[in-house]
Amino acid sequence: MDIINNFFTWLNGYLWGPPFLILLFGTHLYMTFKTGFIQKKIGLGIKLSVTKDKDGVGDVSQFAALTTALAATIGTGNIVGVGTAIALGGPGAVLWMWLTGVFGIATKYAESLVAVKYRVKTADGTMLGGAMFALERGLNLKWLGVIFALFAALSAFGIGCSVQANAVSKVVYQNFGVPLWVTGVVMAVLVAVVILGGVKWITRTCEGLVPFMAIFYVIGCLIIIVMNRAFLWDAIVLICTSAFTPHAAGGGFVGASVMMAARFGVARGLFSNESGMGSAPIVAAAAKTRNPVRQALVSATGTFWDTVVVCAMTGLVLVSTIIANPAITADGGGAIDGAVLTSAAFNQIPVIGPIVLTFGLITFAFSTILGWSYYGERGAEYLLGKLVILPYKVVYVGITFIGAVMSLGTVWNIADALNALMAIPNLICILLLSGMIAKETKYYLTDDNIEKIDETPIPFIDNKRKK
Repeated sequence: MDIINNFFTWLNGYLWGPPFLILLFGTHLYMTFKTGFIQKKIGLGIKLSVTKDKDGVGDVSQFAALTTALAATIGTGNIVGVGTAIALGGPGAVLWMWLTGVFGIATKYAESLVAVKYRVKTADGTMLGGAMFALERGLNLKWLGVIFALFAALSAFGIGCSVQANAVSKVVYQNFGVPLWVTGVVMAVLVAVVILGGVKWITRTCEGLVPFMAIFYVIGCLIIIVMNRAFLWDAIVLICTSAFTPHAAGGGFVGASVMMAARFGVARGLFSNESGMGSAPIVAAAAKTRNPVRQALVSATGTFWDTVVVCAMTGLVLVSTIIANPAITADGGGAIDGAVLTSAAFNQIPVIGPIVLTFGLITFAFSTILGWSYYGERGAEYLLGKLVILPYKVVYVGITFIGAVMSLGTVWNIADALNALMAIPNLICILLLSGMIAKETKYYLTDDNIEKIDETPIPFIDNKRKK
């Protein structure tokens, strides 16, 4: 395990260097410009997300697709991930996470649009889509689509499965003393029951779980923010200043350079909202929608809720807690400090604090495992066909157990590397198709005639995929 951890530590030093950070954040900024600042349409996206599209074509409702995507994104990245970013990059990492979310809305919109635009219909009528199909059918770059699908299938074992199971097992052990392997077995069994039922079981579970778990966690955060209200302004100032100036160690915080704040803020931002990874568009392609832009707007709201709202609240909770209690330290240089830091913050709420955190983490992680099982399954199916689906699910359940008992630092290192490797071909796809994205956005979302969002003038490319 030490050899594996050292290898991925070395690999991440290259993958998460300035070139990739520029590619990811640069794509966020570029697509914001190309789409005419699509963030201003987030209200319309929220409205569409709770409106059934009776004339849409697809396998699941728009809301089901959104909640499944949210289930996959609102996970440990929103709880432990934010704490890890602060522990390794200082308080300034919170602002970089937030900015990644704000501008990442445009990238999430763009990648979802191309996923629906180039989706295909299988012989049994199932809708399939994602960057692999956009690369193959929109750009004639099937080899790059194969690379994306491969890393999607592998990334599911990291970001979607082992990281989530590991975070749950550690927090349950810290708060209730339950052995890691026991938690691993229970989670593996529950995951098997749901994912073996297929996409409709997954989406139905997520539809019922996501709104409830998010509201429950947000209420817990609001209680802590109110308790720390005397330190809230200081926390905001510290987050903003530390993002652009080096932060010396002190007051419970680790010393960090601007590069460290950006590196861990953007990395954990990508882990949290997945804008640019190309994951959420895989389930967006299955949504019942009458045109690509309509579903793209719905998908974009996922990044808004995930990072702009939930991660921002977690960041304020953690930074204000450290300022209020300097004895709580983010120093230590290890990812496990993210979990310890978050636990310390929620322990401020008498009696129910640990329960809120544990319940939130379990539900967040469990829903993420479910959502990512679908992403990984679709990547594997693209590579090897339908016969690989059942074996893939079996391996996925096994990784759920293994992740629960592994070293957390190793798990995060592997996940970070696979995230970057999955994002690169997806970002290339978005940039090469940016002209088409801008054209369709302009047609459907012109300020003079916004009603076009209800039209279907441009036919889908939904031909049956050849075997």
